[in-house]
Amino acid sequence: MTATLVAKDLSAQHGDRTLFEGLDLVVAPGDVIGLVGANGAGKSSLLRLLAGLDAPGRGTVGRTPPAATVGHLPQEPDRRPGESVRDFLARRTGVTRAQRELDAATEALVAGADGADDAYAAGLERWLALGGADLDERAEETAATLGLTTGLDHPMTALSGGQAARASLASLLLSRYDVFLLDEPTNDLDLDGLDRLEAFVTGLRAGTVVVSHDREFLTRTTTKILELDLAQQRVHLFGGGYAAYLEERSTARRHAREEYEEYAGKKAALEERGRTQRAWMDKGTRNARRKAGDNDKLGRNLRGETSEKQAAKARQTQRMIERLDEVEEPRKEWELRMEIAAAPRSGAVVATLRDAVLRRGEFQLGPVTLRVDWADRIAITGANGSGKSTLLAALLGRVPVDEGAAALGSGVLTGEVDQARLLFDGPEPLLEAFRAAAGDMDPAEARTLLAKFGLKAHHVLRPAATLSPGERTRAALALLQGRGVNLLVLDEPTNHLDLPAIEQLESALEAFTGTLLLVTHDRRMLEAVRVTRRLRVADGRVTEV
Repeated sequence: MTATLVAKDLSAQHGDRTLFEGLDLVVAPGDVIGLVGANGAGKSSLLRLLAGLDAPGRGTVGRTPPAATVGHLPQEPDRRPGESVRDFLARRTGVTRAQRELDAATEALVAGADGADDAYAAGLERWLALGGADLDERAEETAATLGLTTGLDHPMTALSGGQAARASLASLLLSRYDVFLLDEPTNDLDLDGLDRLEAFVTGLRAGTVVVSHDREFLTRTTTKILELDLAQQRVHLFGGGYAAYLEERSTARRHAREEYEEYAGKKAALEERGRTQRAWMDKGTRNARRKAGDNDKLGRNLRGETSEKQAAKARQTQRMIERLDEVEEPRKEWELRMEIAAAPRSGAVVATLRDAVLRRGEFQLGPVTLRVDWADRIAITGANGSGKSTLLAALLGRVPVDEGAAALGSGVLTGEVDQARLLFDGPEPLLEAFRAAAGDMDPAEARTLLAKFGLKAHHVLRPAATLSPGERTRAALALLQGRGVNLLVLDEPTNHLDLPAIEQLESALEAFTGTLLLVTHDRRMLEAVRVTRRLRVADGRVTEV
């Protein structure tokens, strides 16, 4: 069915901090609304409100018709212990819940309960609309198409990161909701997966709201952009796609600054005029008092009239100031200024693999012969599950090779942002984990550095594992600035990062003079970052392109 989602006057808080308020939004059939904003602005919170998973602080969310189904696909795959791929797909497509409701309605019908006929009919209609009748058949076909060869009865918790990404994409491609709410669906997808996702989203007749930091994906899919402006505490809806949004936002910000500067200039000029007029008035009053004893009646009158005229002019100027339409100064956005601390250069050879083979279950990487030299800037691409992360692990000596040889060069100091962000995923407070990773950094220095990356007092004392993926990514980037490195290893660094941070990372990479190993599927980043070599990993084989 065609459905519309309507939000009116929504507000949300995180603790005692207001995320947004007064938000109105209509998600109509065919809309693809890109939801953008800095990390912590409330994008995921808004999706949960629209999905009915959380209650708003104020406002309402309604569906037309009321029976319309809304699918919320969160950032993380949410792999549950004991859940198979088949069960995961059924849960994410809404079929599991619809099946439970249909079973309950069937039992009520058999028991002869009042209203059971209507409940059963509604339950059956929902189950059929969500694709429950042929889900197994479609799931097998979709999994095969995506190269998810583990089998649908394989445990989700046993999947690799790339396999889990394919399972998440499969759950989306199999979904038949009336409204889609997608939170970072591009994370961990390879180029083929991104193409499939774009085709799916642009082909939907259902209304869609999508959070993404993939600039190319937003450019290709969105029809509108909803910006949660954390700095201004405002919500802006821009018509047109992502490219139009960037242009319109830039123009609006320039006009807002110009309007404020014009207002501030007029006010300053009037205030200066008023001060001059009051000074003349005060001078006239002092002169009048000093010469009050002379017999020049005409002079006394003239000085008094002059003083009164200056007072009248000062009052008139003050009224002009009060009549000015006040223009609030645009608040400057918090801006990440990122640098990567460089260590002294390593030896001429940074890392080598010689006829190296690594085996992980049925998967084999290699044999690979590869040498990474000082100041190489290498982009590594390939499909999910092809062996990119395994290649990095072999180069860094993190895992022993099963055949051949691997060696890390002399003087290599590695800084890494791993795909799973595991460095800051433990129970200890973020501040402690960060200080330990930075070589027992002074607490005040660590706090200052984390704050520069948007991680303030309410972040640093929380267990690191409770931080959002974006916040853990920022902590990993902060570590690169706090600890000198000469080999930088980035595995999908743009996942979970907001757009300003991605642009700052690209600038920092341009200035970095050491050796770079970059794994990314971000098409804009691949264009923006200067590289000297490109490697492609496919089916466990590494080739230079």
